[in-house]
Amino acid sequence: MSDAAGQGSDADEHELLAVARDAAHAAAGELMGRFGATAHGVHAKSTPTDLASEADLQAEAAIRELLADRRPGDAILGEEEGESGHGELRWLVDPLDGTVNFLFGIPAFAVSIACQDGSGTVVGVVLDPIRDECFEATRSGTATLNGSPISGSARADLATAMVATGFGYDAAVRARQATVVARVLPRARDIRRVGAAALDLAWSACGRFDAYYERGVKPWDIAAGALICQRAGLEVRELAASVEDDAGLVVAPAAIVEELFRLVTG
Repeated sequence: MSDAAGQGSDADEHELLAVARDAAHAAAGELMGRFGATAHGVHAKSTPTDLASEADLQAEAAIRELLADRRPGDAILGEEEGESGHGELRWLVDPLDGTVNFLFGIPAFAVSIACQDGSGTVVGVVLDPIRDECFEATRSGTATLNGSPISGSARADLATAMVATGFGYDAAVRARQATVVARVLPRARDIRRVGAAALDLAWSACGRFDAYYERGVKPWDIAAGALICQRAGLEVRELAASVEDDAGLVVAPAAIVEELFRLVTG
């Protein structure tokens, strides 16, 4: 695909954004009908603490049904059902980011949907169904919350920054992540762990958090939120994978991103 084709027109972006928004709301309908109910259909994935549920599966099914109707030629990569299709556009779908929170009745979870082409992410939507907050961005547009423009933190001092992060499910991975937290915590205002990467990114984009970092996140976890953060004026840097650790990202205002990146990478 040429750069011109990869960029797309504003009309194309807005059409794709509308599809992403509608798909997120379709998934949210499945989730809210099950939130707070006795958990059933729960199964472990990579570890006994890495859980998925019937809610995850039904929410992704709702997204896939809508995409099949509205965008039948596109590819889809979903957390639960994997990859399908071979179109030039690909949808990255996390139907329930924050499954453990959801199963424990903790009201902090989200639906994350992004659409990518050969040049990167075109549109992204993170929907928090509990708070009825819909964070959106297009590649050429402004980041918004429920239609109103948002911007990330302009914090210039890491010492006064609220930094969000997340942890993996494997015990050995968590032990290494604890050493990183031990480096960051004395240098920042404080650390927060919500348990949903999509919300960490969305809340960074609107300034509730000053910065965020995490390793081990999957493309469907971060594609939408990273675009929203970029369009909200934050720096987004990739963390390269190492022998022991998976890739990840650091998101922060330009004035503190280098210092945070150095702490995270050791």
